[in-house]
Amino acid sequence: MSMLGNLKVGSKGIITDISTIDHLVRRRLLDLGITEGSEFCVKCLMPFGGPIMLESCGQCVGIRRKEARSIKVEEK
Repeated sequence: MSMLGNLKVGSKGIITDISTIDHLVRRRLLDLGITEGSEFCVKCLMPFGGPIMLESCGQCVGIRRKEARSIKVEEK
C-alpha cells in the first residue's frame, strides 16, 4: 500500500483510505464520487509542487500534493 502523492504519471490503482485527510476535502471528494474503492489513474503532476491531476469516475480532479500524500492507495 502506498500514498497517492508518491505515484508517477500513468499509475493506476484503487483508493483504499481517505479518512486521514481534512473533512472538507473528504466531503468534496465524496461529492464528486471519489470514495474508498474507486479506481483512478494519475494523469499529470504539475511542476513546482503543484497539484496532482487524477482521473476517477470519468472525471479529472486536481488534488493538492499535501492532501494526496494522506490518501492511501493500492497500485494495480
